[in-house]
Amino acid sequence: MAIPRGDAVALARALIKIDSRNPTLAPDSPGEGDCARFLASVLDDWGFSVDVLEAIPYRPNVIARLGPADAPVLMFNGHLDVVGIEGMAHEPFSAELRGDRIYGRGSADMKGGVAAMCAAAIHGAGTECERQILIAAVADEEYESLGMREVISAGIRAEAAIITEPTRLAICPAHRGFVWMDIEFKGRAAHGSRYDIGIDAITHAGLVLAELDKLERTRESDGVRHPLLGRGSLHASKIRGGVGMSTYPEECALAVERRTLPGESEQTALQEVTDACDAVRANHPQLNSRVTLSTAQLPSDVPVDSSVVKRLRAALEAERIGVKIEGLSAWTDAALLNAVGVPTICFGPGDIALAHAAEEFVPVEEIEVATRVLTRVVTDWCYNARS
Repeated sequence: MAIPRGDAVALARALIKIDSRNPTLAPDSPGEGDCARFLASVLDDWGFSVDVLEAIPYRPNVIARLGPADAPVLMFNGHLDVVGIEGMAHEPFSAELRGDRIYGRGSADMKGGVAAMCAAAIHGAGTECERQILIAAVADEEYESLGMREVISAGIRAEAAIITEPTRLAICPAHRGFVWMDIEFKGRAAHGSRYDIGIDAITHAGLVLAELDKLERTRESDGVRHPLLGRGSLHASKIRGGVGMSTYPEECALAVERRTLPGESEQTALQEVTDACDAVRANHPQLNSRVTLSTAQLPSDVPVDSSVVKRLRAALEAERIGVKIEGLSAWTDAALLNAVGVPTICFGPGDIALAHAAEEFVPVEEIEVATRVLTRVVTDWCYNARS
């Protein structure tokens, strides 16, 4: 399928029509391969220098460049994988156009943004670009970020990066991280009538949850706050335990998620949960618990007066678009890039509230506005050599 050079809306619809469900989240789905190969072909037709990285079989990343190979780099980044389609209220891969909206899985999260960044690069760079524009369209952001980790492992870096996640055209320099923890409670199995020897692991889990709830109330009233992100949070995600109505439960497994602010670490989160268990144990000595880390991702934070934010702000102002600077509620690959010294922010069309939803769409106008704004950023980067 030929896509007119620089046509962001046509490219968005074409990408949405390709099923690129993440195979880890949606078993028996095709993964990102077809979508990546299609995008690589389009960008090659448009004049990019294109490479495909595929250290992970069938999970390719597209790396496309404009401008001198040894010049300073501005990276545009987005992910090609989408989540499952169960329960969707419309056809997931039709890319149906209704009024000003394109419907489909991945339309908001984030193929509309990927299309906008690719079109902006070709519109803004021209033939005499003094600096480099790099497109990184990656796999697996929705699960383990294997794609971005491969890009980083390959030594690909930039002076700054913009990820076109759906922000409703707000500049988002910061987002929370997360820590997933498992808490195992050991009790003693006994007949339901034998309170004298039974130890209820489920009740102990409940007591720890109550202690964590007290911490949440404290966090709400006087906890640490970030100017864009507000406070951190913790919630119970899953619980499992018990074998029968007349049996004291010997085991209970609880999973909790802690959303962290910049400056908070996985150790911060683990210590909070460990302290809650210790507080309960002070009144219930039989409590037997073990807290372990399941997985964690760092928060992301770029100063609002950084160069990349200033460039994007100036582009919005030049397009007479109201400038909004907000924190992004969801986690993104920006954290991984920031961790290796690439100042990375998010800005793109669509609403993150529609990501993974039964009804997902992206407004055509937002794709067009994002393309114009990012085109100005590209032109400024390529032809204005200030830092």
